[in-house]
Amino acid sequence: MEEIESKIAQLLNGRAITENEIKSLCDKCKEILIKESNVAFVRAPVIVCGDFHGQLNNLIEIFNMKGHIPTKNYLFIGDYVDRGRNSVELISLLIALKIRYPDCIMLTRGNHESRSISRWYGFYDECLHKYHSASVWNFFTDLFDYFPLAGIIEGKIFGIHGGLSPSCETLEDINNLNRIKDIEEGAICDLLYSGPDERSGWGMSSRIGKTFGQDISQEFNHRNKLEFIVRAHEVVMEGYKWSHENNVLTIFSASNYCSLFGNQGGIVEIDENLNHNCIRFGPL
Repeated sequence: MEEIESKIAQLLNGRAITENEIKSLCDKCKEILIKESNVAFVRAPVIVCGDFHGQLNNLIEIFNMKGHIPTKNYLFIGDYVDRGRNSVELISLLIALKIRYPDCIMLTRGNHESRSISRWYGFYDECLHKYHSASVWNFFTDLFDYFPLAGIIEGKIFGIHGGLSPSCETLEDINNLNRIKDIEEGAICDLLYSGPDERSGWGMSSRIGKTFGQDISQEFNHRNKLEFIVRAHEVVMEGYKWSHENNVLTIFSASNYCSLFGNQGGIVEIDENLNHNCIRFGPL
């Protein structure tokens, strides 16, 4: 354990680890992730975080503000890589923490945790620049196939990167999907790309995936006995945003995203009684 603790300390200081160390971390983390369900159980109390996109300073700011693992439990709902300059260090840190404290941290998949997206939006180039080889990118993208698709906090709060799918009316439907593959069209794509909309029913998104109205989110929550859905995937200027009459909460944890948006970052803290406290923090 001393070796993994040393890597965690190194990564918390923003210092990259070696290619061989990354391969070892990915191999060990894969052994843990393969045992987790598509919809992984998460214990409360827990802090839920949205997109980081390589903004390591935001992750460390949250740890300093709310507490480090293992003193606090965390659920991360995807988009760890691309666009930001420290994607390698950020995802390395999270998987090192997952290996050291597997019951205190849950990592679910975002749409950028895929070969087809991270090849073109910065992560591949960052790996190539820092390691002069595509091997590190391959280690990570192979691991991404094993990430759970969603988290369920005490059976009552559903954490997903994007949103819902017409192919998955229940949590069991999601658990029955074959997730160990790159993201393709279909239900998994919907879950990682879709988003809430003011219009009722299902619609086509302007990007990939679908839109879903309040009637859809209410019915999903009612059928699955959920209090609400917490998701990420889109910039929210004030860090978090409720929609669909508090059936859906969107959080985005990368403040001043890409040094362009000037947005606040947001997280949500869930206590042992499932009371929630939305927290925003300013650009660094």
